[in-house]
Amino acid sequence: MTAARAAVEILKREGVTNAFGVPGAAINPFYKALKEGGGIDHTLARHVEGASHMAEGYTRTHPGNIGVCIGTSGPAGTDMITGLYSAIGDSIPILCITGQAPTAVIQKEDFQAVDIATIARPVTKAATTVMEAAQVPGVFQQAFHLMRSGRPGPVLIDLPIDVQLTEIDFDPETYEPLPAFKPAATRAQIEKALTLLNESERPLIVAGGGIINADASDLLVEFAELTGTPVIPTLMGWGILADDHELNAGMVGLQTSHRYGNANFLESDFVLGIGNRWANRHTGKLDVYTQGRTFVHVDIEPTQIGKIFAPDYGIASDAKAALELFVEVAKELKAAGKLPDRGAWAASTQERKAELQRRTHFDNIPMKPQRVYEEMNKAFGPETRYVTTIGLSQIAGAQMLHVYKPRHWINCGQAGPLGWTIPAALGVATADPETPVVALSGDYDFQFMIEELAVGAQHKIPYVHVLVNNAYLGLIRQAQRNLDINFQVNLEFENINAPELGVYGVDHVKVAEGLGCKAIRVTDPNELGAAFEEAKKLAAEYRVPVVVEAILERITNISMSGSDIASVNEWEELATEPGHAPTAIKPLKS
Repeated sequence: MTAARAAVEILKREGVTNAFGVPGAAINPFYKALKEGGGIDHTLARHVEGASHMAEGYTRTHPGNIGVCIGTSGPAGTDMITGLYSAIGDSIPILCITGQAPTAVIQKEDFQAVDIATIARPVTKAATTVMEAAQVPGVFQQAFHLMRSGRPGPVLIDLPIDVQLTEIDFDPETYEPLPAFKPAATRAQIEKALTLLNESERPLIVAGGGIINADASDLLVEFAELTGTPVIPTLMGWGILADDHELNAGMVGLQTSHRYGNANFLESDFVLGIGNRWANRHTGKLDVYTQGRTFVHVDIEPTQIGKIFAPDYGIASDAKAALELFVEVAKELKAAGKLPDRGAWAASTQERKAELQRRTHFDNIPMKPQRVYEEMNKAFGPETRYVTTIGLSQIAGAQMLHVYKPRHWINCGQAGPLGWTIPAALGVATADPETPVVALSGDYDFQFMIEELAVGAQHKIPYVHVLVNNAYLGLIRQAQRNLDINFQVNLEFENINAPELGVYGVDHVKVAEGLGCKAIRVTDPNELGAAFEEAKKLAAEYRVPVVVEAILERITNISMSGSDIASVNEWEELATEPGHAPTAIKPLKS
């Protein structure tokens, strides 16, 4: 068979059932093999960066998924670099397959020939141009081994067109994936970590995305319940335990945080971080974050230990392997009566949850964004998978929405590229067509890759997209306050074809409808609930993405700090009575 066909057969035996991409001359032999081999559904993207984000969304939806994106080496491969950067930043395995010029002319300025492997190397676990056809099976086998081993991440394989077409001897029936390598904690390490935890009075667990990657959320919840230790999920770990769990102490950070989360953290004296990377938007200034606390850090990547700050004790381990031992040892200690009672400390974290809340209920027209999230909490249940990337919309969403399950907050945390949300949501909805998917975008994120809505229309991929429109680059405008400027961040203009929009410019409803989707515009906050219900019905009836656009007031400053978690600026009035935050996890106690 051709090397391209061998690659397709390996994909199937490694568990790949879906791929996203854009064909081109240099990758067409691979597409021929994809068609003739069968067994892999392909979604045609409108932009190759979009294909890479679809692959990301697909991977993030279920344990074991690996999204595949396909295109030519250049410019398709260069378009996919942002997706690879996003994937490696969040430890997401995706496989990028590119078609290269013939081996004889790679260095001779052939049309669309580019050294994509060198370009991609800094944002992948491995990037290889395969020069010998007989190496194709081994390179693909190694790619899956690398993506699954240690800290997960993306791989790029570049296939010259003549390599794809070369006949090789390959027996797919006897092919076997390579076993993945994952470091595992020892019992002695776990016992030492638990000794440190037991010596503390006010411990917390910081639960990161590595727990979700390891499919170990249930173990984390079991360990927290055994020891009575409150949990701070990171943005990437949100959903590991439900927001209404009595040990959920809220999120911490400069931006995507809860008031009670930061307050609870500042009261702690011990922190056990598992599968987290101490991202700067979580920690803020390290002296404030670390002062007066003992830290234990468990991470699958040995070089991550001590990278941001030196913990008091570090363990290189897969989160699942570590948590299995944490549960085992904790059960033994509990049976022996050697676990302290954390009841009063845990109760105090819930008291702060009931006292320190932000206001969401406003009746203003144009509407305040906080009201949008309040209505989303009412309309979309605990089964909802939320998808979003960056901006004030994402920050406010993380502060005010509720998540109850792992992989139900699917967020590009490290890279935060504008335009990520639409294609990622399509990837999520492809991976799980039975679960409601709700995307969240500001107007600029929405406009970046708006053409991908047509992919949802063509391939019948329904989901609801909540678009909050203030005709501003809101997060950048808010950041520019520190420089006393408001420069090149306003998107408003008077649309000659839609004067009813005033200065809000782009008619997103017409654009969405022109791309084959449905759309609803809402200007009164009291009509949001009905619009969300109508959107769900339209998505189910027409099997296409449905956009709900909320026209916001032009300027709203969302709560955040520029420096440390002890000094978050609360720009809007806070909740002082239960009616101010009717969808809060706990009724406000003033």
